[in-house]
Amino acid sequence: MEFSLSELNNVLGDIKNLNEEKRDFLNFKNISIDSRTLLKNDLFIAIKGKNFDGHSFLPDVLDKGVKSVVIKKGMQKLLPGNFPYWVVNDTLEAFQKLALLKRKKLNIPIVAITGSVGKTTTKEMIGGVLNKLGRIKLSHANFNNEIGVSLTIIATEKNHKALVLEMGMRGLGQIENLSKYSEPDIAVITNIGTAHIGLLGSKKNITYAKCEISKFLNPEGVVIIPANDPFLEKTLKEFWKGRVIKVRLLNIENQEESLKKDDDLRGFYNPLNKTILIEGNIFEISFEGFHNASNFLFAYAVAKELGIVFTRFNKFDFAIFPGRNKIVRSVKTTIYDESYNASPESVKACIKNLLEKPRNKFFIFGSMQELGEHSEKFHKEIFNLINNSDIEKCLFICDKKNEKIYTNYFKGKKKFLVLNNIKDVPKEINKSTKKGDSILIKGSRCWQLEKIIGLIN
Repeated sequence: MEFSLSELNNVLGDIKNLNEEKRDFLNFKNISIDSRTLLKNDLFIAIKGKNFDGHSFLPDVLDKGVKSVVIKKGMQKLLPGNFPYWVVNDTLEAFQKLALLKRKKLNIPIVAITGSVGKTTTKEMIGGVLNKLGRIKLSHANFNNEIGVSLTIIATEKNHKALVLEMGMRGLGQIENLSKYSEPDIAVITNIGTAHIGLLGSKKNITYAKCEISKFLNPEGVVIIPANDPFLEKTLKEFWKGRVIKVRLLNIENQEESLKKDDDLRGFYNPLNKTILIEGNIFEISFEGFHNASNFLFAYAVAKELGIVFTRFNKFDFAIFPGRNKIVRSVKTTIYDESYNASPESVKACIKNLLEKPRNKFFIFGSMQELGEHSEKFHKEIFNLINNSDIEKCLFICDKKNEKIYTNYFKGKKKFLVLNNIKDVPKEINKSTKKGDSILIKGSRCWQLEKIIGLIN
């Protein structure tokens, strides 16, 4: 899918230093921001990231024989005097504009996903279900910011049947920006939780930030949301006047709910055989727990929008990412690896899943970050949940400045142990567990709890 000179001039302004003899040859096969993988017929954009500046690699880029580059104003001195280039005020914005150009050239549905928790899992589920359409492009790993979303769009090929984008944020306006340069057809908001509340200040602000996903949605498109959040519904109406689908998951014994006369899309979860009943069809998925069954409802809703018809029984084995939905079985214990990250809602969901396991249950819990002034309150809510459950022991890891606060809180509560170094965890858990026990591992990314999994018996 080529980018022509006229298309690029429309987006970036007129090219500089172009020899008229070369004008007919200036088409580009791809857009690149990486000098290592750059090909001769690519257009290189020198963007500046957190840990790099693409302008530093211009000598390498020129050595590869490229025909032109996009640079920031003031960087012309880094180029040969007669070399063609585009100059812009902001190369990252230019990259996003070119991603939007590519998006407009793609004649496929684009699904955008955001939410406080469950974004990546839901993305993988949607991709797995949409495979029935053919080849699907998904955001790679955590490519959910302004660079990652644009890279995913640029990497989408004409034989893909759909594109599924994950959208993250750390402040107001960021998801609006991602929506602006991707113009989705379907938007999914998995939930509104308290992740990042320390950055945004309130759940109200988090709700506003997530609803920004609909700002540049196709007017004929649809937003899919959970049915149990009245404030989300109210806030979304300020952003979006089009169609909304609300999904609701219930336990299987509540099937009479299916007779209610409203437009909610209902699913019914059976924890005994881990199946989900939706509109008369049964689904068996490879991820455990009520929260994952709830995530699957979003995938079903997207698939239904895109015309996929299901059979009476359907089974899906989804891709597993490190630190999410991973089960590690050893000779002694079963480890439920949810180590990638943690928020109050995701921790509670994983604890609920752990409590369904047989034998003794243990929890290795790395403290949750980005909760600001609410941090102690949210941690204590989880400690109270643990204390009133049949979890045998919780090893809680926090930094030294908070160690005394929580040690004092746990006085008289024998099932808690406070540590401030993950290196101490394997020894403590190994001496506490017996054959057949279950261990949940979950904590914020800063703890890198995946490093201790191989040291647990």
